[in-house]
Amino acid sequence: MAQTPGKLDMDKLLSLARRRGFLFQSSEIYGGLASCWDYGPLGVELKRNVKQAWWRSIVQGRDDVVGLDTSILMHPKVWEASGHVSGFSDPMVDCKSCKMRFRKDDLKGDKCPSCDGELTEPRMFNLMFKTFMGPLEEAAAIVYLRPETAQGMFVNFANVLNTTRRKIPFGIAQQGKSFRNEITPSNLIFRTREFEQMELEFFVKPGTDTDWFNYWVNERFDWYCRLGIKKENLNLSVHPKEDLAHYAKSCTDVTYNFPMGWGELEGIANRSDFDLQQHAKHSGKTLDFFDEETKERYVPFIIEPSAGVDRSLLAFLCDAYEEEIAEGELRVVLHLHPDLAPIKAAILPLSKKENLASTAKQVYSDLRKSWNVQYDDSQSIGRRYRRQDEIGTPFCITVDFQSLEDGQVTIRERDKMDQIRVPIKSLTQILAAKFSGEDFLELPYGGQVWKRAGENNSAGKKDEP
Repeated sequence: MAQTPGKLDMDKLLSLARRRGFLFQSSEIYGGLASCWDYGPLGVELKRNVKQAWWRSIVQGRDDVVGLDTSILMHPKVWEASGHVSGFSDPMVDCKSCKMRFRKDDLKGDKCPSCDGELTEPRMFNLMFKTFMGPLEEAAAIVYLRPETAQGMFVNFANVLNTTRRKIPFGIAQQGKSFRNEITPSNLIFRTREFEQMELEFFVKPGTDTDWFNYWVNERFDWYCRLGIKKENLNLSVHPKEDLAHYAKSCTDVTYNFPMGWGELEGIANRSDFDLQQHAKHSGKTLDFFDEETKERYVPFIIEPSAGVDRSLLAFLCDAYEEEIAEGELRVVLHLHPDLAPIKAAILPLSKKENLASTAKQVYSDLRKSWNVQYDDSQSIGRRYRRQDEIGTPFCITVDFQSLEDGQVTIRERDKMDQIRVPIKSLTQILAAKFSGEDFLELPYGGQVWKRAGENNSAGKKDEP
């Protein structure tokens, strides 16, 4: 019975992720550890590419943002000043029948969603992981695993200001691990207890904060679209005033339509001057800015776009996934943006014969100097195409026996499955142009359109000089 394209769900995504080496359950040989995941060979490349795309957009592509990398363990007074020790809590309830535990704000009714049993009264549960620094487990040795990267940037505001000679407005960006002892982690890497953040703290003059807030809301929404997420799967959710965090003047979430429903992808908050005021008060240090031109001194407001690496990666995978019928068979393809694809190109020799393999391996050796590429010579060419489609590889390069005569190879494009034939000597430059957005069927000198989607035979049409 022929397979038919189906709708993506989290079980199907997990199956693909495990089978192809994107995600593995942490400590799997011991039965796994709840909500903890390891990134496999392809997953770690995808994750690195997501982080690099963010860093390019936020830091390298701008002249008003610098980077920082702060420690996971910080002085415990940092978390007292920020309000995390006293207020970083979620309401927790237990089912009196099945003993399952839930976040109260995740429930729609007053009954257990698993067994319809009676729930206990809510009680607050602090989400910070506590540990001890040094040999003794005593109150004076208590430290916390950071629940966010933001505070490391706030307490380094003066250091960055003094060493970079920046003027307002400017930003500090950071990527790094954070930890939250979530009551109900769920949906693969959507909500976990160990996760990685990409955060920007953008310092602005009070009075200009609303304009900058709106700017960053639009800029962050557009970033996901530029990397291939369909606009109809994204939404902006404005927090009502009664739901704002204690530090926030306003907040808008970029949300994504995951298979399990809409969920927060990134939050953009106007944190006012709360954080710098708090740390100045608790540390006794001055955390303000003096404007040499206007002779004004003020505590900057902070606009904070805060994204999760893991959630972003999950959204990119979900949005890229497609099942379709191609050449009479079910094809699973990840339409990942080339900037994000773990493998940029696959080199596929048509035969393992030495003369052909030698040419193919030289192509592989040349291309790997510029990109992460893969060499695959096992099974039929059709099966190899399908394997690469399933992991999101944008281009497959076939080296055939004709390559030994004309010095050309065939490039197959993942999404439309069009094929062109191009000179090997120009291959690096040709791929660089395609990765930069050049139309796939735009040919170099000597190139040919070899096969268009749906055609059985090559067109064999050469591009005239």
